[in-house]
Amino acid sequence: MTYSMTESDLIPDPLESALSDPLDSEAVLSEDLQDDVEGAFSHVPVLAAEVVAALAPAPGKVYIDGTLGGAGHTRLLLEAGAAVYGIDQDPFALARAREAKLPGLTVLEGNYRDMAELLAGAGVTQVHGVLLDIGVSSFQLDDGGRGFSYHTDAPLDMRMSQSGESAYDVVNGYEEAELASIIYEYGEDRLSRRIARGIVYAREQAPIDSTVRLAEIIKRAYPGFSKGIHPARRTFQALRIHVNDELGALRDGLSAASALLAPGGRLAVISFHSLEDRIVKRFLLGDESLTPLTKRPVIAAEAEQVTNPRARSAKLRAAEKQSGQRSGTPGAA
Repeated sequence: MTYSMTESDLIPDPLESALSDPLDSEAVLSEDLQDDVEGAFSHVPVLAAEVVAALAPAPGKVYIDGTLGGAGHTRLLLEAGAAVYGIDQDPFALARAREAKLPGLTVLEGNYRDMAELLAGAGVTQVHGVLLDIGVSSFQLDDGGRGFSYHTDAPLDMRMSQSGESAYDVVNGYEEAELASIIYEYGEDRLSRRIARGIVYAREQAPIDSTVRLAEIIKRAYPGFSKGIHPARRTFQALRIHVNDELGALRDGLSAASALLAPGGRLAVISFHSLEDRIVKRFLLGDESLTPLTKRPVIAAEAEQVTNPRARSAKLRAAEKQSGQRSGTPGAA
């Protein structure tokens, strides 16, 4: 079945970004927003109306929410009458979703990079749309015990799946050059070598086992820092991306999503920093089976940015599967 794009499906022009360079390196979500968010933020899906416009949910359609989290976007798809397969690797998010028992939602445990295998296990080989809301969730940031935030003293963890190598293992076990490379590549911090050197020196005195201690070590690498965005922001982002292989998962997930889309199906991706957005942009332009629906990334309206601080860095890109790419009917095989 082919779904053609209509004028009503287009994302409203006033909400499209006017940025001349959509890959602005300053568009980095992490702890810079946490002063506004910490302790008072409840889960609200970013760019909700824009996501619904991009995915065009309707009764009888089948969707994948590859980053289920608090199920905010999923609820909007369900309210439109669609069926949703929600994927998450976070055991706490999975527990919340299963407890909610939302009609039309099938919860799948795993990483969205493996969505093809996860959906095949459920008997599904094609879908009408895929949503990816990339990066750390507000729930994970707000949970002080997870180690994602430097505002709260917690064990160094940062694992979304609660399995595998942790931030503690990286900080206390990697060579100085490896640490510097991670901080520079994933955090884009120009002081990456100085930070890595400080980490190695500090851990020789005692293992670095808490978020606050690591943040203080990083802050010492910034001479003259007194106030403003905390210097630890970029390093914490870098460690989180590395520990969870977030960019590798994004690349794999985009390819898997494209392969699962039926002709006329939609892919919508929300990113929060330039590293992610660059990957998404290049993929959508390079995949010959997809037609981009957004010339520039869609950003939140000013009103949403005021009420939902996480939306300030959000960028939405969307694309549609071209007709004739695959045959068959979306849903259960």
